[in-house]
Amino acid sequence: MSQIFDEAGNVIPVTILRAGPLVVSQIKNKEKDKYEALQVAFGEKNKKNLTKAQRGHLKELGSFRWLREFRISPKSDFKRGDKIDITVFKEGDLVKARAESKGRGFQGAVKRHGFAGGPRTHGQKHSEREVGSIGATWPQRVIKGKRMPGRMGGNMVTVKNLRIIKIEPEKNILYVKGALPGARGALVEIIG
Repeated sequence: MSQIFDEAGNVIPVTILRAGPLVVSQIKNKEKDKYEALQVAFGEKNKKNLTKAQRGHLKELGSFRWLREFRISPKSDFKRGDKIDITVFKEGDLVKARAESKGRGFQGAVKRHGFAGGPRTHGQKHSEREVGSIGATWPQRVIKGKRMPGRMGGNMVTVKNLRIIKIEPEKNILYVKGALPGARGALVEIIG
């Protein structure tokens, strides 16, 4: 994240993204694949680290780190090998950003669900951040969906209504207002 200033001198918090160019690696159609989609490739990867199947699939296109699919209308006129750059966006557009959130490992209920924990006095010794009672006399079991400690983060998160503040087409850089999910260097899908 960073910040930029507008003409009035106001500070705008932005996330800076390297966006594209994407290469169309496959076009899926109703007859062969039972649905209409566009598969795009992005990011550099050493050719020796690709599997034989990936090399065959991407032959004469290059070697890419990520492949992603997006549903398209049947009337779209994309061809294999076409490049899609950030000029498809304009400054001021509202977009959705989708990425995998940072994984936080196994966490307790206080951090994971925002539980308050027990009081700090009145005989508490080692149970300040414990969950507390998790069941009842009846039905004599823990109800499904009970919020308890467990794995936290590492989920796909979508943030809607993000505004594109600035575009630098020569550097393939996109400035999006606000924070996005994911760690530095993570893959973020920007959907217009």
